[in-house]
Amino acid sequence: MEKMLDQTRQESWTVERQHTAAVVKSGGLEVLATPVLLTWMEQTAYELAQEYMEDGDTTVGTQVGLKHLAATPVGMEVRITARVVEVEGRKITFHIEAEDGKDAIATCEHQRFIVQEEKFMARCRSKNL
Repeated sequence: MEKMLDQTRQESWTVERQHTAAVVKSGGLEVLATPVLLTWMEQTAYELAQEYMEDGDTTVGTQVGLKHLAATPVGMEVRITARVVEVEGRKITFHIEAEDGKDAIATCEHQRFIVQEEKFMARCRSKNL
C-alpha cells in the first residue's frame, strides 16, 4: 500500500441550487452547503482509495475534520483535490482541499478504513435481527 502515499485525485462539481444551504436546511443562504461540500470531498477521497483496493475491498469513512473557509454561490465550479498523506495498516489518511476559482474554500483531514465488503455488510445486517 506504500504506493498510495502522495497520490492525488481531482474532481469538479458545479454548484446548483439543490446544493445550497437553503435547500438542504443547513442554513438559510443560497450558497454551497457545508454538508454537500463534505460529501464531495469524501467522494473524491473514496474514489482515490478505490483505485488501490483489492477485489472485495472498499473503504468506509471514519473521521472528518473540515474547515469551511469561504462561501461559493450558485453557478461556480468547485474543484476538490484529495491527497493520501498516511497509510497505517487498514487506515488511510487524506488531506483534501477545495477551491472555487476565486478562493480556497475548504480544507479537510479525512480518514478511511479498508474493509471487506461482505464481512462489513454481514455485520451491519446482523443489527436487524
